[in-house]
Amino acid sequence: MFQSLMLSFQSLSDRRIAAVMVKVVLLTIISFLALGVGLWFALQWLFAWLHVEDGGFWSGLLSVAIIVLSGALLFRVVTVAITWIFADDVIDAVEDQFYPQHAAFGKRPSFGAGLKMAMKSIVRVAGYNLLALPLYLLLLFTGVGTAIAFLLINALLLGRDLEDMLIARHGKSKGAINKLPRLMLGLLGTAGMLVPFVNLLVPVLATAMAVHLVHSGNRS
Repeated sequence: MFQSLMLSFQSLSDRRIAAVMVKVVLLTIISFLALGVGLWFALQWLFAWLHVEDGGFWSGLLSVAIIVLSGALLFRVVTVAITWIFADDVIDAVEDQFYPQHAAFGKRPSFGAGLKMAMKSIVRVAGYNLLALPLYLLLLFTGVGTAIAFLLINALLLGRDLEDMLIARHGKSKGAINKLPRLMLGLLGTAGMLVPFVNLLVPVLATAMAVHLVHSGNRS
């Protein structure tokens, strides 16, 4: 696991991966900025319709608050969805650099197949977290229970997403990751996404790490 993590950082030296990371970071920032602008206009219209005084101030304040909240709750969904768009570029770069023998036999999935998997990922994340919402609320009194439950559930989901990217290319026999390494990969990725600024780099790094786990013999 540690070796795969170090190799994923080493993979950043590849210009193609660096380019993908820049695209993911920019698209993530643009997505949340667009959300903020859209909310600001929508709230301004609402406050004007309700004849609320200082509507501009309140719409700006609420927009910022909603962006911060949605960033905490939706960041993983947005970044993973965006990463799905470029995941095959990351996998191509890592395999070409470190595992050319595997790259020769891997079959890059079509755009339609990738889009379908991305939609499944989004629905899965939203669905499981909605189902777990009562549990999150129930564990609030523990202080840390909600955070632990959120981390574990989303670690399982992220690990599965990353594994699916490799299975789509190499098949289940050569692309699957055993449960414990997959969970550890998901935990590292999910925890990293909770750290400001680091979270912008995590999706690409986690994708590269999944490739190293599968091909370096550390998946079991």
